[in-house]
Amino acid sequence: MDLKGKKALVTGGSVRIGRAICEMLADAGADVCVHYNHSYDKACALRDQLEARGVEAHIAEANLMTETACTELMEKAVAMMGPLDILINNASVFNKETLDQADMDVWMGEMWPNFFAPVQLLRAFAQHSEKGKVVNLLDRRITSQDTACVPYLISKKALAEVTRLAALHYAPRITVNGVAPGAVLPPPGKDEQYIKDHAGPVPLELRVAPEDIAGAVRFVLENDTITGQIVFVDGGQHLGAM
Repeated sequence: MDLKGKKALVTGGSVRIGRAICEMLADAGADVCVHYNHSYDKACALRDQLEARGVEAHIAEANLMTETACTELMEKAVAMMGPLDILINNASVFNKETLDQADMDVWMGEMWPNFFAPVQLLRAFAQHSEKGKVVNLLDRRITSQDTACVPYLISKKALAEVTRLAALHYAPRITVNGVAPGAVLPPPGKDEQYIKDHAGPVPLELRVAPEDIAGAVRFVLENDTITGQIVFVDGGQHLGAM
């Protein structure tokens, strides 16, 4: 796919990895709808920056905790831009909860934004678009059993399985792939030392940058023969170095 002139929705697009993906898409000539939940000011600033690069840019607010919210977000994006060519399921929530610590509120608080919302958005995308490409942001932990963040891990493992299933289900008109980052940015309120202390061993001994993740997303978008694949961008951590 030539990204120039294509129309994309990026969930969680106003900050962090999502922002880098939006910037990559705009640099490639794609029009972008930036989804946000709480980051209105950042979404507006990013919209202006993307428009300054010569593309069409919009913002859309949604709290991705219900089926209705997900459906309405897709309808907003289509109303503003027309049928979409690209969906990037990037928005997610991460909390550290063990199996014993996580009650059902915690489970649903992770499963909705990390799994149910991407699934519903994927289905809505398929209903509105004759052809297109979907990329789900996963996590390098999907190859491991990290007992410190069980609801989060299960939500991402489930999304990885749906990525492969949907790739088969929607072929040949829609490709569905995943990109699984390693440790990229420290949590809000933490500094770079936090990453060094908590990321674990990285075989390549290189820090992953948001631009590396965006580059992997661009790779799977531009290659029309890739579907059902998960690209790990983690310096090799998914190989079992931890």
